[in-house]
Amino acid sequence: MAATLELKYFNSYWLKKISSVVDANPQPIKPYDSVPGGNANATPAVPPYGNDNATDWFIEESRIRGGYNNTSTDIGVKAHIVEDNPNNQNRFNTLIYSGVFNSRTGVNQTNEFSVGEDITRGVDPAHGQIMKLYAEDTNLIIFQEDKVNKALIDKDAIYTAEGQPLTASGRMIVGQIVPYKGKYGIAQDPFSFAVYGYRKYFTDRRRGCVLRLTTGGEIVEISGYGMQDFFRDKLTQNGITNIVGGWDNHTKNYILSIQTASDYDTASFDETVQGWTSFFDFKPSFMFSLTSTFFSTNSGKLYSHYGSSAHGRFYDAPNNIFPSTVKVILNGSPSTVKVFKTINYEGNNDWTVSSVVASSGDIAQVPIAKYGNVPTSLVALENEMFTNKFKRKENKYFANLINTSPVTPGEILFGASMTGVKGFFTTFEFSLDNSINQKRELFAVSSDTVESSY
Repeated sequence: MAATLELKYFNSYWLKKISSVVDANPQPIKPYDSVPGGNANATPAVPPYGNDNATDWFIEESRIRGGYNNTSTDIGVKAHIVEDNPNNQNRFNTLIYSGVFNSRTGVNQTNEFSVGEDITRGVDPAHGQIMKLYAEDTNLIIFQEDKVNKALIDKDAIYTAEGQPLTASGRMIVGQIVPYKGKYGIAQDPFSFAVYGYRKYFTDRRRGCVLRLTTGGEIVEISGYGMQDFFRDKLTQNGITNIVGGWDNHTKNYILSIQTASDYDTASFDETVQGWTSFFDFKPSFMFSLTSTFFSTNSGKLYSHYGSSAHGRFYDAPNNIFPSTVKVILNGSPSTVKVFKTINYEGNNDWTVSSVVASSGDIAQVPIAKYGNVPTSLVALENEMFTNKFKRKENKYFANLINTSPVTPGEILFGASMTGVKGFFTTFEFSLDNSINQKRELFAVSSDTVESSY
């Protein structure tokens, strides 16, 4: 039979601490003469009580009404028992999961970890600690420092000797863990992870490579697409403070930023060309996409890319405008020594050439200025023709290459009067001043060449 007990039937005692005992720096005991009307020869007074109720003691009787041999009370049965001597153990290679959460039925067991059930799954500790988890469909992808694994979610399976799933065998929260092929991991850089569709991108600093994981379980080194040496040196250098990755849904590119205390390199990988297409001048703390807008953060502030006409300007830095540069290598007929006579391009009219260097060491006069206004007089037309700048013809821009190489012993050069640079290939660097705050495009670059006669 149930009974209701009222609190008023209990007796409580309030014990207060003496101030001089509680205080860290007790004051000397004052004699009675310190009190108005006191006697100077009297015995010193008892120290005053403290005013901090939080340090007092409260004692409550265990028997109803405090009577002798009356009915006693206790706290009853505990639903959850806390260990008196808990032992902390860091299991860096183990997963643990709680009870279920169902918002429809109101069941919330996320704070329950029953030791009577099998609620842990461990991976090989030889591959380092678990750095990141990613759930995809019915699989849980587990990124360790030196290995990538997958585990079935909410089901279990029996595998053949070849590692192929044979049949379902029961129901488990985290099933058997199966490693992906290859000795790759995410090191200690979980922020390098980015995902788009079924493609996952991340870095392995210890092996100096950037990786892509597909839904078929294949891990590909995308850093080997023309940038193997660059990422090998950058990812294995000392002093790396942060490696940040993100997916740019505006351009459909994977953006990766490798940062040190004094420098950084931010590059983009394009799946359509299977290569690294651009370097950027912004240093992000975090990157992500929302619908078709690409965001990054810096110094705790959120920045939206591609959303304004302020090109080459990042994180509200009006006095720090970065120019856009494009480096082009022309090498038609690779085994033939050629003379590059002109430089031609298709695009907008604000591009200049800031550097021309041939494989032989020949250089040309720079900068080659951008195309100017249409001449309105014969004198202006004459001056336009003999200046080192781009001319426009049939909606294409071209300029002569004026050789300014120093005279080499044993070879005849004519200085600035000689047109063209000689070599197997020539590197041109185009530059655009972004202070114009307008979008400018560069479609194609070419050069008129002739085979060298000596």
